[in-house]
Amino acid sequence: MTRLGVEIGGLSLKNPVLTASGCFGYGLEYDDFYDVAELGGICTKGLSLHPRAGNPPERICETPAGMLNAIGLANVGVEAFCRDKLPILRERGVTVVANIFASSIADFVAITERLNRETGVAAVELNVSCPNVSEGGIEFGKDARMCGEVTRAVRSVTKLPVWVKMSPEAGNIVAVARACEEAGADAITAINTIRGMSIDVEQNKLRLANRTGGFSGPALRPIALRIVWEIAGAVSIPVIAIGGVSTTRDALEFLLAGATAVQVGTANFADPSAAKRVVDGLRAHCETRNVTVKSLIGSAR
Repeated sequence: MTRLGVEIGGLSLKNPVLTASGCFGYGLEYDDFYDVAELGGICTKGLSLHPRAGNPPERICETPAGMLNAIGLANVGVEAFCRDKLPILRERGVTVVANIFASSIADFVAITERLNRETGVAAVELNVSCPNVSEGGIEFGKDARMCGEVTRAVRSVTKLPVWVKMSPEAGNIVAVARACEEAGADAITAINTIRGMSIDVEQNKLRLANRTGGFSGPALRPIALRIVWEIAGAVSIPVIAIGGVSTTRDALEFLLAGATAVQVGTANFADPSAAKRVVDGLRAHCETRNVTVKSLIGSAR
């Protein structure tokens, strides 16, 4: 284990910096900037059982200290990912975390079983901020019981590490995280975006065709930090932090609060090399102070 190395549910990462799902494509889009295998890992664009076109435009807009997106989980589908994307990532030695989503437990299981047939997938990250059609459209991530059920179902069909990505709109997000831990999750990812809205005051219309979108970026960081702090104090499994990480200092805040790793999301749009810069900054920080990343985790608690 190197100075930057961390362990998450039996998975060894060379450093604690990953890219967040939906903000880094499938990793191959960044070939012109750096070797993404240098990162701790990448979380793929969310994968569904079948391809999705997503929402109509306009589906992304900037806001002060952040952005709104209503992409609608557009993706090539798990089959095309396994056939066209994963072999290249595997050949290049990229640590791949497959982010998956579905509107039923059966589809979560089916996607996972398809991924089971491939080599090169290091973990599965469950995006539970999706409506469960069997329960009348209630989001899995807002309900501890449902979130536990989908976690348990996926856990039962795979030996891969299972991460669960928390919805910040859950009434009791700590209870949801605990339910996932009890159901066999190996790690908790926190947090997903928060719904927001923006209006064009010149044209008197909403800026997103979908009306609302997921809010992300630097303005989200204090909220994410508070939630990571609360979850890290309530569960015994690792917490992976997301929410406004764009600099080394941001990453350190989350590590000191108890996160084992961080994901860089929106910052990738402004600076394609953002995640690599965070890795380099953490390396310099640890070397200057003669410490390891593992020694930093939770040291502000």
